[in-house]
Amino acid sequence: MVALPDLGFDPFFQDQLQGLGLDGVVPARITAEHRGGYEVWSSAGLDTAELAGRLLWKSEKQALPGVGDWVALRSPQTPDDAGIIEAVLPRRTVFTRGAAGKETRTQVIAANVDLVFAVCGLDADYSVRRIERYLARIWASGAEPVIVLNKADICADADLKVIEVNSRCPGVPVYLTSALRHEGLDEIRALLRPGLTGAFVGSSGAGKSTLVNALLGEARMATKEVRPRDGRGCHTTSHRQLIPLPNGGLVLDTPGMRELQLVETTGIDAVFADIEALSQQCRFRDCRHSTEPGCAVKAAVAQGQLPEERLDHYLKLEREAQANALRQNEHLRRKSEKIWGQLYREGDQIRRWKSSE
Repeated sequence: MVALPDLGFDPFFQDQLQGLGLDGVVPARITAEHRGGYEVWSSAGLDTAELAGRLLWKSEKQALPGVGDWVALRSPQTPDDAGIIEAVLPRRTVFTRGAAGKETRTQVIAANVDLVFAVCGLDADYSVRRIERYLARIWASGAEPVIVLNKADICADADLKVIEVNSRCPGVPVYLTSALRHEGLDEIRALLRPGLTGAFVGSSGAGKSTLVNALLGEARMATKEVRPRDGRGCHTTSHRQLIPLPNGGLVLDTPGMRELQLVETTGIDAVFADIEALSQQCRFRDCRHSTEPGCAVKAAVAQGQLPEERLDHYLKLEREAQANALRQNEHLRRKSEKIWGQLYREGDQIRRWKSSE
């Protein structure tokens, strides 16, 4: 038997489950997804599950269960059968990104996680701008962000990198680790207390799976070396996986993300709290910090109080998020118009059929 609190089940999810009013279901947590099928943990242990037909055909992709979600599960009748997921419980937190490429949908990366570790390698992977981008999505998710600077064993100025990240990301804890040498892991373990869930996100080759293996004490997740010619990682982790740790916490390993599109402006102000504070002093409430008179942000740049590069990155993320939000709204508008058009045509056909009787 598995204790549900060790899997992160608490009164918040208990209330959601009771509110559904479904008989004969038990709480279960999604640990992996494989081509429409799922692996789930319940009090009975690990099992397989599939969606009830009404969920499969009527739900938006973002509303379908993702790794980390709690669901109402109808247990299988026989050991050879799969359980049936009758409903997805409302999420406490959800880390999302804009789908890679030209798609306008939002992709769920991790659900119901308490901590999101933004992992950045101290090799060619190192980029403070990318860390800021990840932090924006983490703050928007509702989870607590943690920065992990990995591969300290191959970086001669690792301490300087920590100072730089601390200055750019105030208020967010930064940990220096070497997963290969098992250095700096005690602090990470201490954060993942029993019942808490942490997700590791970052680009390919940053060392996420190596960190997970080190925390587990065994090489369970596949890893590969980065490419020597450019320091880029290969996509070794092919799916998201929720794994219990020996100390009672849980970790969610994710595939590397070469793209992390911002789908909303939520979270950006938390990353750039200094710019947000300055903007309160601007003459105009809707100041875009460009050519408007009385802009306190531009004045801070001119006086050397705010690096221009930091303002440029803030404005870039704002523009990107606003553009993606507009595309998403346009996509939803067109989809709604298509549905209403179809309903109108069906209603018109029924009226003609009745009039011909």
